[in-house]
Amino acid sequence: MSPSGSRATATRRAAELRDQIQRANRAYYLEDNPSISDAEYDRLFRELQQLERDQPQLRTADSPTQRVGAAPASALTKHRHLQPMLSLANAFDTDELRAWHERNLRLIPEAAASAFVTELKIDGAAVNLTYSNGRLTTGATRGNGIIGEDVTPNLRTIHDVPLVLPADDVPALMEIRGEVYFPLTTFARVNRLREAQGDPPFANPRNSAAGSLRQLDSAVTGKRRLRLFAFHIEVLEGQRPVSSQWDALELLSAWGFQVEGHRERLATLDDVIEHIPTLEALLPTLPFQADGVVVKLDRLDLWPELGAIGGREPRWAVARKFAPEVAVTRLRNIKINVGRTGALNPYAELEPVELGGVTISNATLHNEQLIAEKDIRIGDWVEVVQNGRASCRERV
Repeated sequence: MSPSGSRATATRRAAELRDQIQRANRAYYLEDNPSISDAEYDRLFRELQQLERDQPQLRTADSPTQRVGAAPASALTKHRHLQPMLSLANAFDTDELRAWHERNLRLIPEAAASAFVTELKIDGAAVNLTYSNGRLTTGATRGNGIIGEDVTPNLRTIHDVPLVLPADDVPALMEIRGEVYFPLTTFARVNRLREAQGDPPFANPRNSAAGSLRQLDSAVTGKRRLRLFAFHIEVLEGQRPVSSQWDALELLSAWGFQVEGHRERLATLDDVIEHIPTLEALLPTLPFQADGVVVKLDRLDLWPELGAIGGREPRWAVARKFAPEVAVTRLRNIKINVGRTGALNPYAELEPVELGGVTISNATLHNEQLIAEKDIRIGDWVEVVQNGRASCRERV
């Protein structure tokens, strides 16, 4: 065979292998339904790796081999976001939600003409993905909103993160914001495996997602099978491709990102208020944790005019928080944990109870004063509330 014929054959084979591996990845990571055996997957992957080593020109930016991280890092480097990642203000009831909208109307009466977009507030770890000419260049944790940590190799292992965007007309430079989360079934499976190996189970999906993102060895992150929902486009260079948040979510989906499916565009705030109980009722059925609804003005041209409070909280969006989930169980024991600074932190050992899709067997008691005020004793029935971490709230 001529050299050109050999190159053409290798090109076709590399394309076939990429397609087979990507389909197998979707079945395994996203659909939780493996389509080929591990041995067959490894054989295909090794063949593609060898082809790309022998002929580097065959290696594409979105090749499955590019999702495999480098050697473990010795430390995570800092990354300055091109635009600050803002933190949402909270509204805990209808009155606070109306007050948020009324403040905006006083600043910009034109906001009355905008629809609203509601999105479930995923309880995970916020990340920032930088794309240059449609290619993923950096992925970072939120950090303090200005500076996060570079976790690019770890984010590359998440199959919801496109390495290359399929469209030709993407902005030259942009940041995509999203939330990394631990699916509840995957979280339970990982904990079963840890317990079988004699390791302590992870406490909850949110903290575990954040910890998994900060692993120095991306192979560890990859085994956790994290997921990501994208929700925001921040254009730094080039034309903003859409004029509404609704269209931004649709565009993210077209680019290959996963976008949470319970989003709605609603004409009035009354419609939003009427819709929120429907979303809250979904909580027990969701395959991930959510702790509220993010309400955004749909018109993007109003966002810069409204700005942010203290450069930190955007006025154009608010988080309508759900009531924290509560369960009742028996208090088995009260123990003390000694912190790194020597502080004594009491915690409760509980009869295991399901809360937010997670089995809770320990909860913080905050401090000695709370124990005395609530008259909490071993053997009591207690209310356990989950709000980031489980804590005993009341004796019942």
